[in-house]
Amino acid sequence: MSAESRFLTLLRLLANDPAAQGLADDVAILPVGDTRLILTSDTMVEGVHYLPTDPPADIGWKLAAVNLSDLAAKGAKPVGCLLNYALSGDDAWDEAFIAGLGEALDRHAMPLLGGDTVKMPTGSARSYSLTAIGEATGAVPTRSGAQPGDRLYLSGPVGDAGIGLVLASADAAASGPLVEAYRRPRPRLAEGALLAPHATAMMDVSDGLLIDASRMGQASGVAITIDHIPLSPALERVRGASTAVQIAAARAGDDYELLFTMPRGLTPPVRAIPVGHVAAGSGLTLIIDGAVIPLPDSLGWEHG
Repeated sequence: MSAESRFLTLLRLLANDPAAQGLADDVAILPVGDTRLILTSDTMVEGVHYLPTDPPADIGWKLAAVNLSDLAAKGAKPVGCLLNYALSGDDAWDEAFIAGLGEALDRHAMPLLGGDTVKMPTGSARSYSLTAIGEATGAVPTRSGAQPGDRLYLSGPVGDAGIGLVLASADAAASGPLVEAYRRPRPRLAEGALLAPHATAMMDVSDGLLIDASRMGQASGVAITIDHIPLSPALERVRGASTAVQIAAARAGDDYELLFTMPRGLTPPVRAIPVGHVAAGSGLTLIIDGAVIPLPDSLGWEHG
């Protein structure tokens, strides 16, 4: 069990309100009158979630995007957000960060409502948190609704951001679609809104396809088989499409595509890629080119 999993076990003793969903999802769902508020919070730490050499405007964009992605996975409409910001001591850096954050908030109609600022000790890693608030008036798919017989889908390919991180680590001036995927992910809000009434389960892929599919299976009490790992043309041009490349793509984080299940026979209302299926039982199975592949020791990103 990872340090993160152990800590979550302790937190569940406190998070006993039904809105918390036992901390088994990325959001809280809080009924308010005739609607439900969708609440989510993400933190980004320098050297953990982004490179110190990443442009500050891109870091601001990404902080908004990762929260918006959680709202997208619930089919929610953004209502507003709260920012907790660690002042960098560099006014130009802070200004560029806020410009990137504002660009993402404006594009996705999520106004800033408040938050907090702090001054970090000299030499500390920069750290930023955003809490996003969304509204859902219809069905809210969770991780736990996948049913035996469902098909498993992705809203797009995986692995681009992982390769983008590698390229940006090697060269801070690197550019192109893979670096863009890492630095400026696109939350799938429109797709999530269309999918929510039909998906039996849905979440975004933030820590890697394999680990997030495993989490969906555990939450739903089902077995999941992944039989296709979709790669983008940009990734294949850089890395090819070998079995090793496919496994690496399925373990890479930061893709923020939607992973969802639907009953077999129903057609998704958005462009989607079938990547597997759900069965009774438990566990995760990976099939590449018709052969069962042993799972890697690490399925994706975990803290500790």
